[in-house]
Amino acid sequence: MKVAWRDVAVGLVVPAALVLVWHIVTYRGWVNPQALPSPEAVARKWVEYLLPLQPYDGNGSWLAWAFSGELIHDAIGSMYRVLLGFAIGGGLALPLGLAMGASAHAYRLFNVLVQIIRPVPPIAYIPLSMLWFGLGNPPAIFLISLGAFFPVLINTIAGVRQVDGIYLRAARNLGATGPTMFLRVILPAAVPSILAGVRIGIGTAFIVVIVAEMVAVNNGLGFRISEAREYFWSDKIIAGMISIGLLGLAIDVGMDRLNNHLLRWHRGLES
Repeated sequence: MKVAWRDVAVGLVVPAALVLVWHIVTYRGWVNPQALPSPEAVARKWVEYLLPLQPYDGNGSWLAWAFSGELIHDAIGSMYRVLLGFAIGGGLALPLGLAMGASAHAYRLFNVLVQIIRPVPPIAYIPLSMLWFGLGNPPAIFLISLGAFFPVLINTIAGVRQVDGIYLRAARNLGATGPTMFLRVILPAAVPSILAGVRIGIGTAFIVVIVAEMVAVNNGLGFRISEAREYFWSDKIIAGMISIGLLGLAIDVGMDRLNNHLLRWHRGLES
């Protein structure tokens, strides 16, 4: 635990230094406060963004009132889209990646199509997604699914195709064939690469949701930043960006902890 807290403290050194430089620059008036508000102004706006818009009047649940702030609603909306879009994109990519990695025929069949579509960024699909699905959650979830699909797919293919030949020969010598070889040797050996793809995919999904919310949705963190831009609320823009960063950090830390837990066997640790 002491080591963990020491790591956190070390990790905060650079952000704290950047905030100090930011404070000095704005305090001395070296930049236009409309373009770059002070850290104090951003912090006030972030608290205002977090807290309920109206004081508690005694009606209804206090807990519901406490969680009625714009930031909480926007974060929940964004996370819902990320998780649903990632579940769809990753859920489609995983079996296809396993098939393409394990079967040379499946690889030849799908690889050209995958390599043609993969370089196209999800934001290029925005006009089509709005044409096909209209506005609201469907186009955003479609874009997020695209963003999550390829990192999971490519890492799954690579993980299956790069299984050490020593494992395969040893398993064949022990009589493993077909499904047993795949389930007991190839799949476990590919899990580290698959989980790396999952981690990248959910990070990509979180990036895509912000872009999607700026153009197709009327709530969420991306929508709120776009709204603040229209009214020149630079403090709220930065407050929204900080919120996105904190959520992204929480997601990445959670995925890192999950990977470490699931891969204890891979590192030779006891479960």
